[in-house]
Amino acid sequence: MTFKRADRVADLIREEVNRILVKDIMDPRVRNVTITDVRVTDDLRIAKIYFVPLGQDSPSEDVRKGLEKATPFFRRNLGKRLNLRFVPEVHFYFDEVFARGQRVERLFGEIRKKEEADGRENP
Repeated sequence: MTFKRADRVADLIREEVNRILVKDIMDPRVRNVTITDVRVTDDLRIAKIYFVPLGQDSPSEDVRKGLEKATPFFRRNLGKRLNLRFVPEVHFYFDEVFARGQRVERLFGEIRKKEEADGRENP
């Protein structure tokens, strides 16, 4: 099985952005953000970084502004940490697929609790 270089670079970027979020970012607006996916164009010029804020179905305006403000910081740090000829432009996108999955999981949990409660009431 062969992997495209863009896929390998995307994995490296995801790991480094997560490290930067955990260790280097001081902005409280983006402290509870998780990176779910990174997609890099074949020419390695643009990186689309997908994120979800922990415990929320959609990102607040503060989270979006925090990521937007930190974008140059992320790019500069990626340039220092990754051995690439060009550091890709970084764009952050809310991962709606992941958020939908979280919502479905929460709804299933509520249904299970309701069924368990109904089962206990009706012996």
